[in-house]
Amino acid sequence: MTDRKNTPSLDTLFAQANGVIDPQTGGVVPPLQSATTFVRDENYDPLSPNHLYARDDNDLTRLGENMLAQAEHAEDGLLLPSGMAAIATVMRTVPNGGRIIMQSGIYWGATKWTRDFCNRRDIDLVEVDCSDLRALQQAAKPAQILWIETPSNPYLKTVDINACSTIAHKIGATLVVDSTAATPVISQPLDHGADIVMHSATKGINGHSDILAGFLACKNEQSDLWQNLKTDRHDAGAVMGSFEAWLLIRGMRTLPLRMERMCENSLTIAEHLENHPKVESVLYPGLKSDTGHKIALRQMTGGFGSLLSFCVKGSREEALKAVSKMKIFKRATSLGGVESLVEHRHTIEDTVPDNLLRLSVGIENIDDLIEDLNQSLT
Repeated sequence: MTDRKNTPSLDTLFAQANGVIDPQTGGVVPPLQSATTFVRDENYDPLSPNHLYARDDNDLTRLGENMLAQAEHAEDGLLLPSGMAAIATVMRTVPNGGRIIMQSGIYWGATKWTRDFCNRRDIDLVEVDCSDLRALQQAAKPAQILWIETPSNPYLKTVDINACSTIAHKIGATLVVDSTAATPVISQPLDHGADIVMHSATKGINGHSDILAGFLACKNEQSDLWQNLKTDRHDAGAVMGSFEAWLLIRGMRTLPLRMERMCENSLTIAEHLENHPKVESVLYPGLKSDTGHKIALRQMTGGFGSLLSFCVKGSREEALKAVSKMKIFKRATSLGGVESLVEHRHTIEDTVPDNLLRLSVGIENIDDLIEDLNQSLT
């Protein structure tokens, strides 16, 4: 359980890797232990009571979980091998014949998998725009899970976590918030009424586009749901390897600094594109013109994230022409890394407008990024 009274600032927490020093050497970097099994003495007692088998006993996983749980103001946390593994672990707690209420227009991988899962398990899946509280209230009926994503991907909609919490608890549902686009540096959904927060730690938390990771954190570690999640993670073997956990922690040590720069760059780009003659619209919660801006101000501190989308004036051809001319923005999927990326989302998800481009803004020089966008839109 996280002791919030003794929790350092996030800058210090991450930079110091929670103050961990290698006890064998005094090294300031957490050591990498690659062993999967650990010996016992002649009486068959473990040489270390906390080290029996790597699926359960990984010091680096424990460290990463503790750091992120503190950042989320959570009682407990679980690292998993990918964001989708984290999503699936939560959804598998819903029994056959149950119900999931899920925000529409969110990360396509979560939507697609959940639809298929619900079809296989005879689970009622209700998809609704949760940024529209009236629509959510009309759709609300007894369910096991209310799943929201804020800011959403790729539409950057901001959802009122506190209002959704009230609705979820009235219908007996657990409120789960996908906070991937925000990271724990910018938003702590548990403080706004969420029961569980989920991250694809592959994205901004790691920040270097070199590992897959997922994370879950809870408000109440004694709840039956959380205990079921821990059991499922253990029994299904959905665990991280030591090297991936080591890389994740290394990436996390610069998380506050990275997010500060990325948020600054993103807001500057959003404001620039909002006034660009070749741009139809910009989707970013940091803009004062954004419909969710006031809610974002309440739920997000220190920035509005590194993800934004904009619609090029014209059709698919104009959007793809712009993408083809970009030199600094790399044509690739994913988000949250130090390098800036651009994605023509319609190519992946054909329900998205074909003139929409999604940007994951990195830490590069802002003038270089603006120039690259300008020359691509000429």
